[in-house]
Amino acid sequence: MFVIHRQDRPPLQVEGETLADALERAVAEGRALELAHLEGADLRATDLANADLHGADLTGAALQFADLRDADLSGADLREADLREADLSGAYARQATLRGANLEGARLEGAALSGADLREADLSCARLRGADLRGARLFEARLPLADLRGAVLQWADLTGAALTGAALTDARLHGADLTRADLRGADLRGAALEGAHLQFADLREANLTGADLRGAVLQWANLTGADLTDAQLPEAD
Repeated sequence: MFVIHRQDRPPLQVEGETLADALERAVAEGRALELAHLEGADLRATDLANADLHGADLTGAALQFADLRDADLSGADLREADLREADLSGAYARQATLRGANLEGARLEGAALSGADLREADLSCARLRGADLRGARLFEARLPLADLRGAVLQWADLTGAALTGAALTDARLHGADLTRADLRGADLRGAALEGAHLQFADLREANLTGADLRGAVLQWANLTGADLTDAQLPEAD
């Protein structure tokens, strides 16, 4: 028997041999885990698909290989959590705090992450195809080789982010802040970069074929070897 304390909610009693087993049972029974205190919990490879973890405290939790598909993580605190290779496809994580989290190789296809705090998070090789990252804070986040094809990144803060070799085909980056971002070798074919801030960005060898850079700010950006075939540049500075 485990007692899960919850902010402004009565404690939740769950049964299982381990905490991970108890939580799996609770989710299978349709019990909500919102606002649960699970900081530092060992939930590696735990099946939490469709779990209601709204506002839960998962600071520093071990969630490697966890199944969080379609889980509600809105407003959850996942600072410094280890989510390597976790599956968050379709997860609802708006306004979640993931600062410093390790999401290397994680699956986040179609995840709702608008307004999420991903500052200094490691998203190396993460799969974020079609994810909603509008207004997300990705300051100095690591995204080398990440798959961001078709991702929605309007107004996202990607200042100093590492996006070397990232796939950003058809990504929507209207008004995004990519100041000092490392985009060497990134695939930005057809990307919408209208009004984006690219001051001091490193775009060497990037593929910008058909990209829309109207109104983008490109002062001191390094475009050496970049492919600008059919890119729209009439208003770029």
